[in-house]
Amino acid sequence: MAFPHQLDLISPADDVWSVTRLTTTIKRMVEGELPALWVRGEVTGCKVYPSGHCYFSLRDTMCQVRCCLWKRDMPRAGKPPADGTEVYVLARPGIYEVKGEFQLNIVRILPTSAVGRGQQELERVKALLHQDGLFDPARKRRLPEFAAAIAVVTSAAGAALRDVITVARRRWPSARVLVVNARVQGDGAVEALARALGLVNRLPQVDVCILGRGGGDREDLAAFNTEPVCRALAAVRVPTISAVGHETDISLTDLVADVRAPTPSAAAELALPDHREVRRALDDVAARLAGALGSRARLGLERAERAGDRLAGAMEAVLDRHRHQVGRLTAQLDALSPLRVLQRGYAVPTTPEGRVLKRVAEFRPGAPFSLRVADGRVAARVESE
Repeated sequence: MAFPHQLDLISPADDVWSVTRLTTTIKRMVEGELPALWVRGEVTGCKVYPSGHCYFSLRDTMCQVRCCLWKRDMPRAGKPPADGTEVYVLARPGIYEVKGEFQLNIVRILPTSAVGRGQQELERVKALLHQDGLFDPARKRRLPEFAAAIAVVTSAAGAALRDVITVARRRWPSARVLVVNARVQGDGAVEALARALGLVNRLPQVDVCILGRGGGDREDLAAFNTEPVCRALAAVRVPTISAVGHETDISLTDLVADVRAPTPSAAAELALPDHREVRRALDDVAARLAGALGSRARLGLERAERAGDRLAGAMEAVLDRHRHQVGRLTAQLDALSPLRVLQRGYAVPTTPEGRVLKRVAEFRPGAPFSLRVADGRVAARVESE
């Protein structure tokens, strides 16, 4: 097939290819020129789908290539390899036309009985972190019940951040979401993530830190399995949540963080309460409190009424006792009163000044005096001795 050697920079050539024509042509060239060949590499992202087909990638220190093991070839090719193992594969190079992707169609798989370099590095870092106690459950901190501000370390352009913001606005609208932008994969991701986690410690009034990114292949999540990122996460001064990849993905940051969330959305749900549930709980507490106060008030009123009745009865009894005592004393005084004696016919002579005359010598001739009788006084005068 002939291809034009010069490009028309002014207008399209007369023969404009469609994407399908281009992809189909490349597919024929690749599959026609390249025979089946043996390739050695480390397996990553291996997954068997319900259809029975198996997909994974082979990588070395520089590059990686996508691989497909079709269901029909699986009986003679061998069982799907585990992530991190190094294998030889006999494969036919091909093009997946729907996506225009180069891939190896696997015919045979032979393990090299060796662990790939990536897996070796992962195990080394994991052993170091475990030795330093970063996986110890005793160092895990509890998340605050009512976080006012959360820091999210992720890519500002990623779907993970949108998921966190959406959940935060729905569950606790007043919460502040502070975004610390960082690369999450590729060159420079490790340094960017470690630097962003260090920056969280300089942010004032942060209650929780979420480290997250969306799903991806094992290679895409490699930065979250590195020692600098794990140690930077362990040094964050506030409780941390790791939400890296999909629910089935487990990274070393998941083991270091105080809490592991299967997805960024789940991390936001763990970090923030649901205002609707809080409101219902407050309404329930208010109702119980009002009921308890009403019951206490009724009980207090009943007790006050009973105490009033008892007090009134006691006071009446005291008054009756004192009335009887006063009556008895009055009778005694009345019996001893001189007026009682006067009523029997006696009289008491007194001077005008009121002094009682008791002896004859006190009656001087011509001196006036009065006689006190039962019903009043009678004026008198001494005529002679």
